[in-house]
Amino acid sequence: MRFVEQKTASDTVRRLWADEIVPNLSGLVEIPALSPAFDADWQAAGHLDAAIEHVRGWLAGRELPGASVDVVRLDGRSPVLLLDVPASEGAEDRGTVLLYGHLDKQPPVGGWSEGLGPWTPVLRDGRLYGRGSADDGYAGYAATAALEAVRAGGGAHARAVVLLETGEESGSPDLPAYLEHLSERLGEVSLVVCLDSGGNDYERMWLTTSLRGMVQAHVTVRVLDSGQHSGLSSGVVPSSFRILRQLLDRLEDSATGEITVEGSNVEIPDDRRFEAKATAESAPGAIGKAFPLHGDTRTVVEDEYELLLNNSWRPTLSVIGASGMPEPADAGNVLRDATTLAISFRLPPTADSAAVLDEVKKLLTTDVPYSATVELDHLETADGWNAPSAAPWLSGALETVSDTVFGSPWRSVGLGGSIPFMGLLGEKYPDAQFLVTGALGPDSNAHVPDEWLHVEQATRVTEAVAIVLDAHARGE
Repeated sequence: MRFVEQKTASDTVRRLWADEIVPNLSGLVEIPALSPAFDADWQAAGHLDAAIEHVRGWLAGRELPGASVDVVRLDGRSPVLLLDVPASEGAEDRGTVLLYGHLDKQPPVGGWSEGLGPWTPVLRDGRLYGRGSADDGYAGYAATAALEAVRAGGGAHARAVVLLETGEESGSPDLPAYLEHLSERLGEVSLVVCLDSGGNDYERMWLTTSLRGMVQAHVTVRVLDSGQHSGLSSGVVPSSFRILRQLLDRLEDSATGEITVEGSNVEIPDDRRFEAKATAESAPGAIGKAFPLHGDTRTVVEDEYELLLNNSWRPTLSVIGASGMPEPADAGNVLRDATTLAISFRLPPTADSAAVLDEVKKLLTTDVPYSATVELDHLETADGWNAPSAAPWLSGALETVSDTVFGSPWRSVGLGGSIPFMGLLGEKYPDAQFLVTGALGPDSNAHVPDEWLHVEQATRVTEAVAIVLDAHARGE
């Protein structure tokens, strides 16, 4: 079995991106396909179905012999789009390659720059702006183009299934049911390719080797049946906000940000420490300067190695929402009856999220100051993921990618966010190899205004996936 001819594969990828993917992806950006968590009426709105149909139409026109395109729907669950491609002619049985992406999107949010908008695709200076361009609407196009490039270059690939879900931004609540439903059809998955990630610059191939888990909750402290005049009630009735501050102190050291919930802290593996050090040396300033700090605000620490570990292997707590407090301009002299905070923990990859949630519940509801009422709802957990060691064939392919596609050595990084799909697949297919990568960079603005896709990086990542598919099929 001969190696894929890389120039032909590269030319194929670049032609597809320029002539077909960018125009079609632009059409996908125009569809306000909010994830179900952000659109309770998603079924009636039809935007997720429109996104599915838009990409399905493009996939159906591909020149991949024997391929089938299916929309899979389970009752009451957001749909999944599947492209099932038989192994290339003469390829040995290497199991199934599962290539993953998602079509649902985060909310548009305000504050986009002049001339830009969430549903208005704009191609400017090699950047495709618009919600879902980088996170992660391009993934299905890139995965399919990689398969076409392997064939064009005379290489080989195993049986491949491109799976595009529509609930990832909601925590992939429907994915376990789909994986169970599709289990026999998928067969034995030996390689997972996820394109919903990225790295610290656009100079090299970045592999995500770990993902943090998550615990979220809405915490309400209630002290009154109705709000009261603050001049008459303060000093008599305790402040719900002050009680919440005390409860948060049980979870986090407010001076350092260290999480005191025992089960949330784990021993950081030596190999991940080594990776973090190599990453800090390869892309100096990438993490410390990645965010628009206001004025003289400093990062938590100056050492970028420690920042990388903070963001990948140490737990953190963020208050991501609040209610019960009026806007300052509307605030009267009232001691409010209750305060609600939405809190979000990011957990180390190997922490048990369910156990952490149990501990958090106990800390928030035991011996509450003044015997105030504490209500917990909107509870959510997700375990993290730690990648297995790379097989020799994958390590070799990554070196080839570094030399021939990027011209810089590949690096790995732990991602501070969560991709629930990885943890699910890690459990279901413990012997599979994982290639978690993508075109997101530190300034790609996923989830916030001015989201943009680095088209050249996405093109190179597509070329890299083609090389990895060929190496997987050969097993060398």
